[in-house]
Amino acid sequence: MISIKKKNEALLYVSSEDSGVLREISEYFTFYADGYKWMPAFKNKLWDGKVRLFDLRSRTLPYGLLEETIQFCNDRGYEYTLTDIANRFSFSSEFVDGLTLSLGNKEIKPRDYQLKAFEYATESQRAILLSPTGSGKSLIIYMLLRYFLSEELDKKAIVIVPTTSLVEQMYKDFEDYSQLDDFNVEDEVHRIYSGKEKYFDQPIVITTWQSAIKMPLNWFAEFGCVIGDEAHTFKAKSLTTIMNRLVNAELRIGTTGTIDGGQVNELTLIGNFGPIHKVITTKELIDSQTLADLSIQCLVLKYSDEVRKEFGKKTYQEEITYIAEHEKRNNFITNLALDLKGNSLVIYNLVKKHGEPLFKQIRDKAKGRKVFFVSGNVDAEERERIRSITEKEKNSIIVASAGTFSTGINIRNLHNIIFASPTKSQIRVLQSIGRGLRKSDNGQGTVIYDLADDLSWKKRKNYTLNHAVERVKIYNKEKFKYEIHEVPL
Repeated sequence: MISIKKKNEALLYVSSEDSGVLREISEYFTFYADGYKWMPAFKNKLWDGKVRLFDLRSRTLPYGLLEETIQFCNDRGYEYTLTDIANRFSFSSEFVDGLTLSLGNKEIKPRDYQLKAFEYATESQRAILLSPTGSGKSLIIYMLLRYFLSEELDKKAIVIVPTTSLVEQMYKDFEDYSQLDDFNVEDEVHRIYSGKEKYFDQPIVITTWQSAIKMPLNWFAEFGCVIGDEAHTFKAKSLTTIMNRLVNAELRIGTTGTIDGGQVNELTLIGNFGPIHKVITTKELIDSQTLADLSIQCLVLKYSDEVRKEFGKKTYQEEITYIAEHEKRNNFITNLALDLKGNSLVIYNLVKKHGEPLFKQIRDKAKGRKVFFVSGNVDAEERERIRSITEKEKNSIIVASAGTFSTGINIRNLHNIIFASPTKSQIRVLQSIGRGLRKSDNGQGTVIYDLADDLSWKKRKNYTLNHAVERVKIYNKEKFKYEIHEVPL
């Protein structure tokens, strides 16, 4: 017999008189970490490369893995008992009908898929809502927070986001949604990040995880609801630590447009929140004309035979530096950005080696066009100001680091995106594409310019060309329209 009890809202207590069964459970929830072979701790033989989700000593397991634990029992024919496992929340259509939601000072109604996501979240109490950028995740979050406040009088709600820019954007979204309602955002919502007051009276706080992790343990006890935006980042140890400290948070909802698919990462996220629930796909939103039409132009930059032959077998970092500092390549990016019509976003990785020189080159040739630069050194208010200006412009250029603009930042009236730096990360690719999927005022679609670098010679393939192949696989999987063109550099 296996006993499954609620220890608190973060953890389950799983016990059995048979120690062998407990070792089976431990083995069932043990996996090799992604990329463990390259991690220093594994190389130095300080760690076996495995992640163990079940703590054999304390006999605790992340609460979100309840369904997986029951499946384990059923698959092996073990009897089990459940104690203190119950959902207190339930869907209320009357509550949603009573909200006066707005966008741009005009009353709106939630879309069908948003209502279904809200219904699933409230009835399951724990879930990861998988819904792409531009699908209105912040509206779902806003409705969930309003619902929680209507149900809970003595607990507060916390919204955790990865960047200061997203704190500001979420706050402004809430202001927009409540313009025609009696919900006063200033009175109800507090923001926390570097330089902001850490203690507050409002029932809702929006914070970065970097600020939350610094708070004392008792600070977390007052929260009965946690919502993790960009939930795919919650596989990190610091974020799991925060989730484990929220011992009284019954309502645990994660929202994200992308999950990288690694088994241990996926189970870590499920453990922190709950089962993954697919709300809608990007293609469905494009087909229904909710999002802008998307096309992808894969531009394979062909270096000369002489360059490719002499390039030789370099390390990944050497190749990245070579590409970032290549004069003809940067001239091509500059000319492409200046030739495109509409608002354009150029996404880079390396600030000093690539982003700053590229920005100066584009700015110097822009002839009066507005050109903005964004990196991690640009504060949240300035990033929000740039985003707001761009939404009102028709022909501006933003040169932004992937770390600041690939995750969560929505820009209306963005017509072109240039991937100036290579990546094979599914999350980064899909998040970056999501920057341009909000419909423009003029109905113009979005074009992605995906730059690939062919530095191969005979059978030797360079790293970033292989990364481009991985990106094309992602486009096929997501059923995006794309074309591949070779461009002599």
